[in-house]
Amino acid sequence: MVREDVIPAITKVSGESEFIDRIRRQVAGSHAREVVLGIGDDCAVYRPRGAAEDLLFTTDMMIEDVHFRRDTHAASDVGWKALARGLSDIAAMGGVPRFFLVSLAVPRWAVPRWVDGFYQGALRLSRRERVPLIGGDVARSSKLACDVVVCGSAPRGTALRRDGARPGDAIYVSGRLGGSAVGLSLGKSRRRGPAWRRHTRPEPRLALGRFLRRLGATAAMDLSDGLSLDLRRLCLASKRCAAIGAPPRFPGATIEQALHGGEDYELLFTVPPATRVPSHFEGIPLTRIGVMRKGRPGTVLLNGAPLAPLGFDHLRA
Repeated sequence: MVREDVIPAITKVSGESEFIDRIRRQVAGSHAREVVLGIGDDCAVYRPRGAAEDLLFTTDMMIEDVHFRRDTHAASDVGWKALARGLSDIAAMGGVPRFFLVSLAVPRWAVPRWVDGFYQGALRLSRRERVPLIGGDVARSSKLACDVVVCGSAPRGTALRRDGARPGDAIYVSGRLGGSAVGLSLGKSRRRGPAWRRHTRPEPRLALGRFLRRLGATAAMDLSDGLSLDLRRLCLASKRCAAIGAPPRFPGATIEQALHGGEDYELLFTVPPATRVPSHFEGIPLTRIGVMRKGRPGTVLLNGAPLAPLGFDHLRA
């Protein structure tokens, strides 16, 4: 159980990573033997005794005025994105999603038509990916918030993690970065186009994640908070540093949006130096952007200069 004094401590930490570390220390030693991987990765990994597969669990929140605005985001887009975020975590582990649950806190402005639209968006994606909704909860709130829990699976011992990168491993990203940041900047414009769709209807890279698992990727995670911050997290987990060049950019994105803009939900991954990675997977570009090195864990160099982790951090002071 997490001690009661951990929650007030949120005001005293410098960011999300430090807050998560505080919680991890609180629960250290309390895991059952079946918990293969706990707090700190895209998913927790649970291994039922004697099972041929590991179970993957992830949870993500969507909160009004933090992740979406009701005057610019359609209800169906909010529902789609709420599920897509969880599916992206499963993709980062190379897993197959099995089912999901939704808890929804409903404010008074959310009329039945809006709520119906929310579920329509989530269920459209769930039907496409064959991931059934099997339960959840509902409550009244001053602002709309939802929490989506997704369960997935991967063959025993094969789930991709953040902590496996080694010196010399090549660093890759899928797709082109900064599109969601461009879309968000156009939120109240009539010129939304592909960038707005990238922001509101992200595509979880599920098939790519499974391909990377079979390819022998050494580490992986999804890009939810921006390359600069997420690559630092991967480096910290692997106790390595990284040297990269400029990442591939979404049309119209600045280099700052590509480096620091969040919610692209592409995959960041590392492979051994001799691994042959195709230039595309099912039409998605796969671009080598750098190499993992020995050095101070968490350090990221862009063209030889330190890169500040300026991606989105909920708890940054």
